[in-house]
Amino acid sequence: MSTHRLFVALRPPRPVREILRAAMHGISGARWQDDDQIHLTLRFIGEVDHHRAEDIAAALGGLYAPPITARIAGVSLFEHHGRPHMVWAGVEPAEPLGALHHKVDQLLARVGVSPEKRAFIPHITLARLNRGSGPVAPFLAQNSDLTSPPFSFGHVTLYESEMGHGGSRYRPVTRYPLKEATSAAATALTSSHVAAKPSSAP
Repeated sequence: MSTHRLFVALRPPRPVREILRAAMHGISGARWQDDDQIHLTLRFIGEVDHHRAEDIAAALGGLYAPPITARIAGVSLFEHHGRPHMVWAGVEPAEPLGALHHKVDQLLARVGVSPEKRAFIPHITLARLNRGSGPVAPFLAQNSDLTSPPFSFGHVTLYESEMGHGGSRYRPVTRYPLKEATSAAATALTSSHVAAKPSSAP
């Protein structure tokens, strides 16, 4: 049976991606993200079968949340076993992004996806590092004040991650516009999960 490696994310607009791409240098041996890979992960799901993938796509159709105005806010890193593993750009404000993450988590739980246990930190991955990568301190210092004009996240996207030459490629499966819930839609959402699969993204 075929499986699908899925995650839910927000895609920043092109001018913001260009700001991030311009900052992607200064660490030797880093695996920098290309334009198609730039996103803010709301929820990593992982490997699921075809039927579960359809259930997930349908459940996310019940997402009601307003568009979010955000901005890039500095850079930082994640470590793995005490060594730098990934450098990323922060995204603010954290509160509405955290609320959106929670709503996505709740919808996924309705179709059997286990709730996220890690703390949610809104960020956009810039590069992945390995033992051969150079020092990161100069990059962090140079980009400590990295920012962008305010921009809007207008939709959430369900992505499929596909392995290919040069690493993973992310294919948008379905997009869900961010919008306020009407009273009728909110009532329907609390009574049952969405049964119909949303239309696929172009």
